[in-house]
Amino acid sequence: MRMQDLQEALRKQPFEPFRIQLSNGQSHSVRHPESAGLTRSSVFVGLTSDDDEVPDRMVQCDLLQVVAVEPINGKQAGT
Repeated sequence: MRMQDLQEALRKQPFEPFRIQLSNGQSHSVRHPESAGLTRSSVFVGLTSDDDEVPDRMVQCDLLQVVAVEPINGKQAGT
């Protein structure tokens, strides 16, 4: 996936939570724009173990492994 595609999702106003799907079948939810960070080749996603917004840890996902970005609310992308 292109860095610019994820950048658009993170900058969307108003922000819409989304799920990053990886080629290995894993997925990670981004519920707040500040809980993810981008580099040219990776996206870092903050993971929480409870309902607060402060991540307990970060996972690094190679952009080459990101196969889809889906809205969490069930809407189709682009609607």
